[in-house]
Amino acid sequence: MKTTIKNQYASANNALIFFVSMLVGYNIYQEIFHPEKADLILCLIMIVLTAVTLQKYGKKADTEE
Repeated sequence: MKTTIKNQYASANNALIFFVSMLVGYNIYQEIFHPEKADLILCLIMIVLTAVTLQKYGKKADTEE
């Protein structure tokens, strides 16, 4: 029995979303309590790249029924 996933990038996209979310949360914390250490430009670039990647490769895994 062969299981196929139409969207092989789904798990990588979920990991990317998780990583970028952690990075953004950390930088928002830094902006509030230690503004000199915050790097929000990097976060904005990462958010844009994540959005482009998700649009290109899709977000959810499509499974056959």
